Amino acid sequence: MTAERKLFGTDGVRGEAGTFLTAELALALGRAATASLDAERPQVLIVRDTRESGPMLEAALGAGVAEAGGEALLGGVLPTPAAAVLVRKLGLDLAVVVSASHNPYRDNGIKFFGGNGTKLDDGAEARIEAVLEAGPQPASPGHVLELNGGEEDYLRALEAAFPLDLSGIRVALDCANGATHRVAPVIFERLGAEVEAIAVEPDGRNINDGCGSTHLDSLAAHMTSSGASVGFAFDGDGDRVLAVDGAGRAHDGDELIALLACGQASRGELGGGVTVTVMSNYGFHQAMDGAGIEVAVTKVGDRYVLDELRERGWALGGEQSGHIIDMRFAATGDGIAAALMTMRELGGRELASVEAMEKLPQTLVNVEVADREAIAGATAVWDAVERESAELGGRGRVLLRPSGTEPLVRVMAEAPSAEEAEAVCKRLADLVRQELG
Repeated sequence: MTAERKLFGTDGVRGEAGTFLTAELALALGRAATASLDAERPQVLIVRDTRESGPMLEAALGAGVAEAGGEALLGGVLPTPAAAVLVRKLGLDLAVVVSASHNPYRDNGIKFFGGNGTKLDDGAEARIEAVLEAGPQPASPGHVLELNGGEEDYLRALEAAFPLDLSGIRVALDCANGATHRVAPVIFERLGAEVEAIAVEPDGRNINDGCGSTHLDSLAAHMTSSGASVGFAFDGDGDRVLAVDGAGRAHDGDELIALLACGQASRGELGGGVTVTVMSNYGFHQAMDGAGIEVAVTKVGDRYVLDELRERGWALGGEQSGHIIDMRFAATGDGIAAALMTMRELGGRELASVEAMEKLPQTLVNVEVADREAIAGATAVWDAVERESAELGGRGRVLLRPSGTEPLVRVMAEAPSAEEAEAVCKRLADLVRQELG
């Protein structure tokens, strides 16, 4: 029976650097992850984003890998998806990414990719924890080496996968002062685009600070005074992307996935259907139904999207938040790859002129409860959900789910008008508060 995970969350080990995520913990994780591999002399790639705690944790991980007899290859600052690409391309045994994605600079994280380029599953993470708890085992020390050329290898992989001609197209890129601050402008320029890059001066503390995919106002404001026809905003580690058109309107992951799916399907390239999570807008499902594209739905989390894609043998999927996966390039979300795929579908058109789906107004309320798990047995609440869903009659939808980390129940409603969505959401939220508050 697989041991229960204690350290690992839904996306690796994450917490405040220097308090929870210490150099000691990073060293222990690097040592345990290396010791859990079957290879005689494991080769482990380590990359990071631009947080000030990154070099400390990178060094500690490298020391842990070497202590367990492995070869630690330090790749420096690279997007998370570059690790997924390089570990496979270079034939390595493991890749480790030091990043807390879209979190503030004080946080950091450690996540692992197997030699096949996918994030480790629950069983592999549990094995690492079991080795960690057992303590260090004697091993002949390995080495810590610099990996030269990793950035160029990743750029060449992007260029080969997306041979676009973007000559004469002006593109704005918000790199969140994070891991994409070098590679994103370079690949767009190599493909001929005129690039306006913002948030490309990381100082260790300004990652995701009022910029990037979680703060689109910065890019939207830039677009209103720019000559760019489209803008892309990445998160701190580069596995998410959202877009802004020339008029300053935001386009979320649902809209980008709909654009990609319809374009690929029209050319016979989709290879099945598309996978999204329960949070995807009802308008996405209406658009896919109209295009004759099958949709699979998973719970929230890009790892669940990936699992579904692999099980079905499909290629395209993602989340409303901007995690977009195309298995033909990498088995993880890649913001730069998704931006390039979007440019392919635009074909020189402005993003503002293209509408692959019509979003329904959405209202989301987080209700504080005493026990978030009690929602499963709240019969009165689920009876009300059924009534509201029946009343919407295919014009919208209702979703209730407990938070994975907080004492909250998330209540969401989508309807043809914002007023109706708000009314449905309020009635259900009030009931949840009455029953479970």
